Amino acid sequence: MTTGAQLLDIARCFQLEGTPMQVDNLGDGFINDTYIIRLSDSSVKYILQRKNTNIFKDIPGMMNNIQAITVHLKKKIAAAGGDPMREALTVVPAKDGRLFYEHEGEYWCVTVFIDNSVSYDKADTPLLAERGGRGIGRFQAMLSDFDQPLTDTLPGFHNIRFRYGQWDDTLARDPEHRAASVRGLIDEIESRRSEMLDFYRLIETGRIPLRVTHNDTKIANMLFDHDGNVLCVLDLDTVLKAPCLYDFGDSIRSYTNTGAEDDPNTDNVSMSRGMYDAFLRGYLSEAGSFLTDIERQYLPFSARYITYEQVLRFLMDYIDGDKYYKVKYPEHNLVRTRAQLKLLQSIERQLF
Repeated sequence: MTTGAQLLDIARCFQLEGTPMQVDNLGDGFINDTYIIRLSDSSVKYILQRKNTNIFKDIPGMMNNIQAITVHLKKKIAAAGGDPMREALTVVPAKDGRLFYEHEGEYWCVTVFIDNSVSYDKADTPLLAERGGRGIGRFQAMLSDFDQPLTDTLPGFHNIRFRYGQWDDTLARDPEHRAASVRGLIDEIESRRSEMLDFYRLIETGRIPLRVTHNDTKIANMLFDHDGNVLCVLDLDTVLKAPCLYDFGDSIRSYTNTGAEDDPNTDNVSMSRGMYDAFLRGYLSEAGSFLTDIERQYLPFSARYITYEQVLRFLMDYIDGDKYYKVKYPEHNLVRTRAQLKLLQSIERQLF
């Protein structure tokens, strides 16, 4: 547990426009520990984060990615007459010039806090879904000509061939002897294997191109202005070169689910077609400027692909003894599996 005094000492290691007076906890993030820095002599505030090195093995590479992306975004925003300080994150370097501060094996990073904005935990109306789609589409469109290399901070991310390797190994080991009790769910996964590999082969062969993608497109990772429009896309830790379809598919999984990701009552779970159409409309209003024909063709399939991958990963973790995802009770990963499978089946029924 890091004390308030220690947090202040860490804050003082960054190039802030004033003297840190107080560091307070901000939210309950699942990945990083996040705080807000308040200054004694300025109205400017900052976000301080302790990065999760269990998930991100190359924090310097990740911060180089974020800096390169935000510099590119700021140029585009300025050229369009926008406000680069409010419409893109601003990384604040440490006093030694690095984009992070390292202390006792922990990595800390700072960005400027964007005040006078609105955030949402869930998209609960088609209008909000449409605006979220527009925000992700705009983010991708502004980065569609980004040509610098990016560090792969999450090797194997959304790589279904890699996931099948893990899956086959887990089934072979069956360490908790759970596989026999979920044979029907295993069959559901196996019945779609060839289709998923056919799609992934289009990525491997380059027919579906790699672009700059966010890879965690839930609405909580966006700030909105008071008119309801996306102001800034947050949490760029997961930015990678990947198919833009991953962002679209993950958004549909998140935005359109009428139930919870771990809803114990699968009767609650389905894909809202109205929310899908709204998100698609907003997304294409921006992303339509760069999408190829094959990317447009596979937008609906990407929702299947990403949701299917999540079904596989939840069930795989259950069979493996719940080693990856945090669980609140012994059957939690199994409940997640069934809820995501119900969503997948609803997507398939409505879009295919």
